[in-house]
Amino acid sequence: MAGRVRILGLDPGSRRTGFGIIECTGSDYTHVAHGCIAVDGSVTAVRLRTIFEKLQLLMIEHGPGEIAVERVFVNRNVDSALKLGQARGAALCAVPAGVPVFEYAPRAIKLALVGSGAAEKSQVAHMIRALLRLQGKISPDASDALAIAICHAHSRRLHLMLTDSAAVGAPATWGGRP
Repeated sequence: MAGRVRILGLDPGSRRTGFGIIECTGSDYTHVAHGCIAVDGSVTAVRLRTIFEKLQLLMIEHGPGEIAVERVFVNRNVDSALKLGQARGAALCAVPAGVPVFEYAPRAIKLALVGSGAAEKSQVAHMIRALLRLQGKISPDASDALAIAICHAHSRRLHLMLTDSAAVGAPATWGGRP
């Protein structure tokens, strides 16, 4: 996991799919691109095909080494959850073979960025602008996708630290106590 990796964060939606790309080297990360794939039309199959095709082009253009995606959150509206799951499926089908995909719960993403799993979208957007030194307004979908990418960057850094610690024979517990 050491070295440089390009991470694509995805926030799938049936009408708008946010994407955020960062370049990660160790504990440092820099902004590469962000945006939103907006789909029109009422035919579900056409919307899903558009998500799939546009994400394929995006992945060809930017060549991410890892993909991070938000796990589906099911609240009360089952129909919305089903549509979200379909959009997520179309997005995941666009991932090239061999590129690892990592999933994160919405609360875990907010916790990694803001320090609270119950953070508001505005707090997440503020942290995205601060951490990546971005100016101006970012769409909520793109902001969420960048948050997912940064959450993954933090997670992979922790994994790397734990792996390095275990490799040198240090205890795998906090504070050096078994």
